[in-house]
Amino acid sequence: MPDDARAAVAEPTPSCPVEITLGALRGRWTTLVVRELLRGERTFTELARALPALSDKVLSDRLAQLAESGVLVRDRRPGWPPRTSYRLTPRGRRLGPVLQALWDWGAGDDRG
Repeated sequence: MPDDARAAVAEPTPSCPVEITLGALRGRWTTLVVRELLRGERTFTELARALPALSDKVLSDRLAQLAESGVLVRDRRPGWPPRTSYRLTPRGRRLGPVLQALWDWGAGDDRG
């Protein structure tokens, strides 16, 4: 790419709201994990069953990433066996309209 063309391309800015949102949703499967949690609190097993093509390792990684981004929280309940569930934070729930917009765009008839 010529130097002058590169100069026209803006570098990602960590404080840009779009970059922050895309960063929170980065990685394959992340949006589908959020989609499942938009339906309500889920255990790891429930999420794994809802997304059978997703390996346990990747699911675990995505849950950790989403927790680090403030999108979800992990709740541990006392008792035996211990029960851990995942739920969206208010910040995570605000991704609902974002995912709906992505769905609408992807389902659009104007792909040509």
